[in-house]
Amino acid sequence: MDTKELLKKVRKIEIKTRRLSDHIFGGEYHSTFKGRGMTFSEVRQYNFGDDVRNIDWNVTARYNEPYVKVFEEERELTMMLMVDVSGSELFGTENQFKNEVVTEIAATLAFSATQNNDKIGLILFSDKVELYIPPKKGRSHVLRIIRELIEFKPGSKQTNLVEALKFMQNVMKKKVIAFVLSDFIADDYHQTMKIVAKKHDVTGIRVYDKREEDIPNLGIVQMQDEETGELMLVNTSSKTVRKNYNKFYHEKAKYYKESFTKSGAGAIDCRVDESYVKKLLGYFKHRA
Repeated sequence: MDTKELLKKVRKIEIKTRRLSDHIFGGEYHSTFKGRGMTFSEVRQYNFGDDVRNIDWNVTARYNEPYVKVFEEERELTMMLMVDVSGSELFGTENQFKNEVVTEIAATLAFSATQNNDKIGLILFSDKVELYIPPKKGRSHVLRIIRELIEFKPGSKQTNLVEALKFMQNVMKKKVIAFVLSDFIADDYHQTMKIVAKKHDVTGIRVYDKREEDIPNLGIVQMQDEETGELMLVNTSSKTVRKNYNKFYHEKAKYYKESFTKSGAGAIDCRVDESYVKKLLGYFKHRA
């Protein structure tokens, strides 16, 4: 992809996702993810209805009329976007590939955080951490994240969520808001998830295509595993083959849901032909 085409894509995603974050998600994000506590801001004259416990008795005695302390939420937070860039993210049968939807969701979350003056970082992972961008503030930083999401070419097509979670746990010493975007066709990450979710505010966003849930009856077809590159002939007319695949797929989805929720983390399911706007808003409102 040449530079001109890349910038055009970045701009298109910015316009769409920034509008969403400005008009919809900014306030919801602020309500959902609280700051570290309250910090003293100023004193002002007492108004009817103010909490008498906030009266500043020293200032009140000096001016011979009641004054109260005003506190503000200590807001600055850090958001870490953890994005699966393995081969299975290139699947898509509707208007968009999974990785395109993931990019839009990540950009919307990033602009929502920027609107609240929070820092945003990025971890791109396959079966290893492919790229780490430390958290920073600002629009230009978010645009860099979007550029990487669009054009990054991973070194591996396989997935290992444990490696990504351990890396995030090691580099982020303070609590962060972490969004993990993947199709979660992965194994054995429940124990690591429990450890990470104790320290950080973690939400999984499973992005999937409805055609992945069931194999249609198409006779004998050649299929390629996007993560291993292996080519194989599959008899899709066999009920046993379709049943076993369906079982495998739904076990992965169930494992994801249980691993996140039982660890105290959040879990969102988003099909590529569904509105991720409604899914995110519903999740934010439920949490707030």
